[in-house]
Amino acid sequence: MTSFRSWTTIIVLAIGAAVPLEGQAQEPPAVGRIKVASGAAFIVRQNLSIPATAGQVVFRADGLRTGANGRLGITLKDDTRVSLGPDSEARIDQFVYAPSEGRLSFVFSLARGVAAYVSGQIAKLAPDAVRLETPAAIVGVRGTSVALHYAPQ
Repeated sequence: MTSFRSWTTIIVLAIGAAVPLEGQAQEPPAVGRIKVASGAAFIVRQNLSIPATAGQVVFRADGLRTGANGRLGITLKDDTRVSLGPDSEARIDQFVYAPSEGRLSFVFSLARGVAAYVSGQIAKLAPDAVRLETPAAIVGVRGTSVALHYAPQ
């Protein structure tokens, strides 16, 4: 027969295993998936370059990078599509798609290279909630597609 002390220990261990440790890193929410990746194409996550492959999950705050022969296409949860051409670097700074709560936001930063954007539900529901940024400009989206090119001097 199991004693009260044994059951108490088991319950405490079970609760402890279910609660994340303080300071333990949690992944940010997934915002979409890689649809197309060719050549040198990478996701930059926590300063690590991970080769991008079709179907791979993309998280908020992920960096995206392509080499001289690289191309990358992602589809976000609201059906927004973003593509990067060769020698490009970008980041998903913010993505919130919770229309039932009235929370919508998408901020995409292009550090260098070429990007194409095709709007999804966020731009349709709240156009002011979408920003495409480069170090030299910020673009508010009022249409359905935008092409960006930024080449640092």
